[in-house]
Amino acid sequence: MKIKIERTKKQPKPKKQKKRPTINVGMHKKLTLVLWFVLIGSVGFGTYKNFTAIDRHTVHEKKVIETKIVDTNRIESFVTAFATDYYTWQQGQSAIDRRNEQLKNYLTKELQQLNLEMVRSDIPTSATVQRIQIWSVTRSDDNEYDVLFSVEQQITENKKKTTITSTYSVQVCMDKDGNLVITKNPTMNSQPKKSSYQPKPLENDGTVDASLTAEINGFLETFFKLYPTATEKELAYYVSNDALPVIQKNYVFAELVNSIYSKKDKQIFANVTVKYLDQETKTTHLAQYELILEKQDNWKIIL
Repeated sequence: MKIKIERTKKQPKPKKQKKRPTINVGMHKKLTLVLWFVLIGSVGFGTYKNFTAIDRHTVHEKKVIETKIVDTNRIESFVTAFATDYYTWQQGQSAIDRRNEQLKNYLTKELQQLNLEMVRSDIPTSATVQRIQIWSVTRSDDNEYDVLFSVEQQITENKKKTTITSTYSVQVCMDKDGNLVITKNPTMNSQPKKSSYQPKPLENDGTVDASLTAEINGFLETFFKLYPTATEKELAYYVSNDALPVIQKNYVFAELVNSIYSKKDKQIFANVTVKYLDQETKTTHLAQYELILEKQDNWKIIL
């Protein structure tokens, strides 16, 4: 007896599908809303800035310190008047009293008292001021000024006259209304002296040859003969850019002295001394000029 065995084919197992990742909205709902608000806010703000954009420039602030200009003429005039009265005196008590009364117009009350004994009743001299020279006015404080001045006096004693010159510094106070008062008595000082400075002598540098020198000399001699009496219209033929003013003086040209020329590009730099005879004072007048010349249609002084 044959037994028939039937084998059933194994059915393949179905492929296991991969589980897709999912986001559980419920758990992160608040975070998602915040992120959406941030995103929408950023886009909105960027759009607003794009339409309302304003060019911005970095501003560098500069602190400007204004220099207050003080009219020192007022101070100089005040000190000159004070020094004239202060260094002038006469013998006799009545004259001394008048002087002390006059000084009240300049001095503080303290200085008025201090100066009562400057000129005694038995003084053997009298003095008159010949000249006052203001050397400097220097601001020492907000409203105080140091003034350096010299005074030339003629001193008379027993009919003998002597001229002396002395230099002093004095302090002046100016109030907000411009009124002045001496706050420090005249104190001896040194007079400014002549400087030993000597400028470097000018020399021809060889850039202008002999023929060009003669041509320039001829032009300048012609010009300076006409210059003293030249009108503005006549001057315009020789001068441009208002390089020289109209003077209208009775001068007679004599000669050019120590003419120094140098050339740069098309311009001539001239240092000249012009000798004139002054017909009014009968003196010799020596005028020094630093000029720039240029040849256009003719030679012209351009500066």
